[in-house]
Amino acid sequence: MSRTPTDVAGTAALAICESLLLALNDRNVLPESEIVGILQDAAAAHANDPGVDGKAELHAAVAALINSILAGGNSVRRR
Repeated sequence: MSRTPTDVAGTAALAICESLLLALNDRNVLPESEIVGILQDAAAAHANDPGVDGKAELHAAVAALINSILAGGNSVRRR
């Protein structure tokens, strides 16, 4: 299932986080490998969530979205 954030707050948060990751990389604060690692950790946290909060579908969608960001290279300027 492919879902993207449809609420304003979620979309704004995603845009801000992506911009921050790009800025950290552009300023050589974090290397690309660290940024990719951050995104992978975030995706894994949601992918491995047992869904005890009743939101297993949401966690799976979040993991899928983060993985699509990784695949597209949106948060890292690939050099």
